[in-house]
Amino acid sequence: MPGAGGFVPGADASTPPAPADPALPVAGRRIGTREDGTLLRVADLPAGTAWVPLGTLDGRPAWATEVPSTDQHAGRWRGWTGIAAELPEPLAALAGRAVAVVTWRRTHRWCGACRAALADVPGETSRRCPDCDLYVPMRLSAAVLTAITRPGPPGRPDELLLVRHAYGPTHLWALVAGFVEAGESLESAVRREVGEEVGLTVDGLRYFGSQPWALSGPGTLLVGFTARATDPRAEPVVDSTELTEARWFPLDALPAELPPAYSISRWLVDAAVTAAPT
Repeated sequence: MPGAGGFVPGADASTPPAPADPALPVAGRRIGTREDGTLLRVADLPAGTAWVPLGTLDGRPAWATEVPSTDQHAGRWRGWTGIAAELPEPLAALAGRAVAVVTWRRTHRWCGACRAALADVPGETSRRCPDCDLYVPMRLSAAVLTAITRPGPPGRPDELLLVRHAYGPTHLWALVAGFVEAGESLESAVRREVGEEVGLTVDGLRYFGSQPWALSGPGTLLVGFTARATDPRAEPVVDSTELTEARWFPLDALPAELPPAYSISRWLVDAAVTAAPT
């Protein structure tokens, strides 16, 4: 809504971009900013630039545009993780949406039913086929991740299950995670992923929070949970496909190689430490 603080997603293109509006050029998976890392403005890019609405930042409309190469525009170009590591959350969310919207528009230009060119739906991040009326919204892919704890030995703190993945940043100790399947609830996805990846069962499942995540692809939403191991004596058995290691760590002796501070995975780990009895 007008005047709302922070970043509010939207698709209102009824008013042309103003010169002082925030502007995010996107080249592939990289986002352009000024050399000092701050956001560009519409006036910083050439006249006639084709702008796509992203929503509002502190009540001011924000815009994205796709550019063919970083060579055509001066400034600093970074992937989403670089933005998220340096800028506060509203700006990271805005940058993630810029990558998601631009990528979706580039990869959803043609009707999958009749192959006609899709047309934008005003006021929405969606397209519609003018020939067969197929409606194509930008869809989200939900993924769950879970901080699983169990009681520690007598006189010792609780323990947290951490895993190393066979893909991505393989050096990090992270949480059990996976995408939600069609026809599956978030809670069912947690129990399935935990069973598949480490051979455990959990109870006491509680919702923690969510985070838009541009690293796993456009339109990914991470949904975090906490849970307790049903059998506190059970040891994880990795699936050897998605994981390479899984271990219980005392909450007062976690490894240094944890997820970055801007990720919900790290927020879950930190929350587990904070909630641990002293």
